Amino acid sequence: MRDPYSVLGVARGASEGDVKKAYRKLAKENHPDRNADNAAALERFKEASAAYEILSDPEKRGRFDRGEIDAQGNPTSPFAGGFRGGSGSGGDPFARGASSGRAAGFEFGGADDLFSELFGGLGGGRAGGARGGGFRSAPARGPDVTYKLTISFEDAATLAPQRVTLRDGKTSEIRLPAGFRPGVQLRLAGKGETGPGGPGDALITLDVGSHKFFKRDGDDIRLDLPISLVEAVQGAKVRMPTVEGPVSLTLPPGTASGRVFRLKGRGFSRPDGARGDQLVTVLIDVPAEDAALKAFIGSWHDPRPLRTALGV
Repeated sequence: MRDPYSVLGVARGASEGDVKKAYRKLAKENHPDRNADNAAALERFKEASAAYEILSDPEKRGRFDRGEIDAQGNPTSPFAGGFRGGSGSGGDPFARGASSGRAAGFEFGGADDLFSELFGGLGGGRAGGARGGGFRSAPARGPDVTYKLTISFEDAATLAPQRVTLRDGKTSEIRLPAGFRPGVQLRLAGKGETGPGGPGDALITLDVGSHKFFKRDGDDIRLDLPISLVEAVQGAKVRMPTVEGPVSLTLPPGTASGRVFRLKGRGFSRPDGARGDQLVTVLIDVPAEDAALKAFIGSWHDPRPLRTALGV
């Protein structure tokens, strides 16, 4: 058995509050109800509980500090208060209990109250669980229930709140996390099936629906925007869609087909809360059959060597 101060990680002059705080942390991390089939955690839990039994009792702590008892609570001299395994204060705290009128287990000189605080009364109500080194499991929670929620493209981009209908017919509102991607899972505590130990959780896997003209590119949104030849040549203000509604885009005169315009902050959210952009590619749409256009083009010649840079 290691020195109880070392086990709890406190100094010899630690206050009662520091001792309790250190034990609370170790007990929560290593409690058997939270570490099923983890033998190492059980040993750490037992060791921490035995150390707390010594240090939480002023009389035992004083005797240990004076060297009258060892880390297991056994007298350092056989004439100082009984032998190991007797009815004194020594021995394995996980094997005690019968002589005190309580079942073996969580009778650690004050640890009962701490267990009640940490685990909602598990320390006292299940005191018989530690006999023979094992613990009785807590009442099982109800099973978790899984759901899949497909969010519209626009709502996903703007993080619009969603409502999900659960199996019992009730609805819950959820807020979408910034920077989420399809496949992320949200947990609604206590919204699963009922059980002896309380309800399980609802696990909601998020997906994002496709869009008929928007496309996602990382945190940006891409859009191909058709414009007329007149709008491209003369310049114009044209209406275009965004995930937050239509806006006007100003085309300068002589806009070439394939030019990309950037609308800041109109894309998807990032983990830091900022948003990507909307990238708009304008495409000049020339009518296939237009007599007036054909007549104009027939009388007009563009003298520029457009393909010289390509070597042709």
